[in-house]
Amino acid sequence: MSRVPSLSSPFLIGFDDIERALDRVAKAADGYPPYNIERLGRDANNPERLRITLAVAGFTLDQLEVIVQEKELIIRGRQQDDKSRHYLHRGIAARQFQRTFVLADGMEVLGADLKHGLLTVDLARPELERAVKSISIREHD
Repeated sequence: MSRVPSLSSPFLIGFDDIERALDRVAKAADGYPPYNIERLGRDANNPERLRITLAVAGFTLDQLEVIVQEKELIIRGRQQDDKSRHYLHRGIAARQFQRTFVLADGMEVLGADLKHGLLTVDLARPELERAVKSISIREHD
């Protein structure tokens, strides 16, 4: 199924990157691991932030990777099967995952923490400058 460009209006100039980002987000529809995104308000020590929390029970610190690459936050988890164990029933599979979040320009990853099977990644939201720029008009005869 081909997608009709949603940003093809002649009044939207230079939004090609946004359209590509929307395509990448649409392709990343896997539901594992589940996650939350919350907004954390500004306080005395911190700007307004976003926090992504992923449920990564069973993963250890050395099995998780958080990287920023080309305006994307990529979170990976890799587990290996333990061949020395003999299961009578196996309901918890060793799994791998990759969860990708497309970042807006200026977004900064502040850090990541793992606690009680939850991986949290904090991001700083950029402060947008409200600027008005006057453009001079030249007259030609």
